Amino acid sequence: MSAPEMPPHGSDELRAIVERDERELVFDAFTLDDAWRLGSLLRDAAIERGHPVVIGIVVNGQRLFHAALPGTTPENDRWLERKTNVVLHFQRSSLGVGERFRARGQGFEESRLDPATHAAHGGVLPITVRGAGVVGAVGVSGLPQLQDHAFVAEVVRDFLATA
Repeated sequence: MSAPEMPPHGSDELRAIVERDERELVFDAFTLDDAWRLGSLLRDAAIERGHPVVIGIVVNGQRLFHAALPGTTPENDRWLERKTNVVLHFQRSSLGVGERFRARGQGFEESRLDPATHAAHGGVLPITVRGAGVVGAVGVSGLPQLQDHAFVAEVVRDFLATA
């Protein structure tokens, strides 16, 4: 199965997809075992599809899962960290943050966050636990940003359906 085609940046349709993902992709709990299972699902799906991505899961300031697949470089790790920082700062998906700025006709530089440490590009989703809020982030870097987002959202959705 491949991730769905995403509408273009700045479109109402894309904003609706991102908002749906943020609203629906909520965990009842998130344990160390969940991090391993979700990270492994992302890794297996990426290998199956030939996606050259790095995968990361961070919860409460601790890296619980990290994997780099063939075709990635240290630059992908830096992008993943910058996108993760945006999720943890704004408590919503990295793509959602970027789209919010685009909808206002602004660039992300308007956030006044250092672009060396923060990037509002798609690929990282918040780990939101029902009753607790955002406790971490899960994401990838290596594909075009809309594909990064769609891939992570699809795998998280599959994970939640089987949890």
